[in-house]
Amino acid sequence: MIFLRPLLLASCGVWAASAGGQTPCDVVVYGGTSAGVTAAVQAARMGKTVVLIEPGRHVGGLTSGGLGMTDSGDTRVIGGLSREFYRRIRRYYDAPAAWTREKPEDFPGYRRGADALWRFEPHAAEAVFRQMLDEAQVPLVLGERLDLRPGAGVRQEGRRITAIVMESGRSFAGRMFIDATYEGDLMARAGVEYTVGREPNSRYGETLDGVQTRQARSHQFTRPVDPYVQAGDPASGLLPGIHPGPPGEEGSGDLRIQAYCFRMCLTDLPANRAAFPKPAGYDPRQYELLLRYLTPDWNDVFGNNQRMPNRKTDTNNHGAVGTDAIGMNYDYPEGDYATRARIVLSPPRPDRRGRATTPRARGSSAGTKPTRKG
Repeated sequence: MIFLRPLLLASCGVWAASAGGQTPCDVVVYGGTSAGVTAAVQAARMGKTVVLIEPGRHVGGLTSGGLGMTDSGDTRVIGGLSREFYRRIRRYYDAPAAWTREKPEDFPGYRRGADALWRFEPHAAEAVFRQMLDEAQVPLVLGERLDLRPGAGVRQEGRRITAIVMESGRSFAGRMFIDATYEGDLMARAGVEYTVGREPNSRYGETLDGVQTRQARSHQFTRPVDPYVQAGDPASGLLPGIHPGPPGEEGSGDLRIQAYCFRMCLTDLPANRAAFPKPAGYDPRQYELLLRYLTPDWNDVFGNNQRMPNRKTDTNNHGAVGTDAIGMNYDYPEGDYATRARIVLSPPRPDRRGRATTPRARGSSAGTKPTRKG
C-alpha cells in the first residue's frame, strides 16, 4: 500500500508545472469531509480512478473535528457506507488498546458485539476514514487549496469542468468533479448558481423560511440582561453581541446565516487536560454579556456535554450565551481565504443588518467580490 499511492497518483489527474501532460481521473473529489471520503471510496469501489483533495491537514470534516455525538435518531434507517463507518468505529473500540482513560464497561455507549457505535473520539473517526481510503486505494492529497483568483481555479470547456487548479499551481484533471467542501468554492467558481442567507417564505410558498421569531424556542435569554456598556446608560452604547434593531419582518429573507462554533473535545480527567491559553488580542468586553448573565443559580455555560469514550466530551453551544459566534460569520461564505482566517481566529463584531438575499447568477465566484464588513 505504501508504494501503490504514488503509482496511482501518477496514473491519473495530477499535473505539475514540470510535467508534459496528464490523464484525467474518472472522479476528482475536492474536500475531505465525511461526504468527500464517502464519495471517493464509493467511486474507487466501482472501479473508477479517483483522487481526493483536502485543503487542510485532516480528513473527516465535522465527523473527525469534534462532532463525536452522532445526531442519529432512529439508527435503523442508516445504511450504506454511513453504517459501515459506524460499524468500523465499533470494531475500533473493540480493541483493548483503544481504551486509554477508562474501561469500556464504564462507557454507557459501548456494548461489545453491537452492530455499530455512535459516539467516538475525533482521532478515532479520522483513523477509520483513513483506513477506508487506504483499503480502497484512494490517493489522498492534503494541503492543496483551490486558486480563488478570478479565472484561475477552474478550467472548463463550455460548461464542463476539465481541470481544477490549486494555489500551488498543481492541477487535477477529471471527467467528473465533486465539490464536497462546506464552502462550495469549486461549485461557485464553475458558475453554479447559489444563494447566501435565508430565503423569504414568499419565494417558494413555504412557511418556515427567513425570520422566525415565533419559532424561537431554544438558545434564548431566560431573564433580562442589561445590554449597555455602562449598565443603565443607553448613551454608552451597546455591548458586543447586541444588535440595535429588530430581527426583521416575520418570514422575510436576509443575508444572515447560521452561527458557527467550534465543537470542543473536553475532559474531566486532569491528567489529560490542556489549558485554555489566553489568546492574542483578548478583549474582555466580548464576554461582558455572559458575565452579566451568570448568576449563582445559573452557570450552565457548557451544558451540552455529550459523553465520549475515554472520559472526553463533545461539547456544543448551549443557552443564550455560548460558543456560537452569532452574527460574526456573514462574510465567510463569499470571503477569500484571508477573510475566512480572520473570522476563525479573531471574529469581528456582529453585523446584523441582514440585507435581503439575492440568488447569485451563473458565473459568480466566491471570494472575488468585496467582502461585507461584519
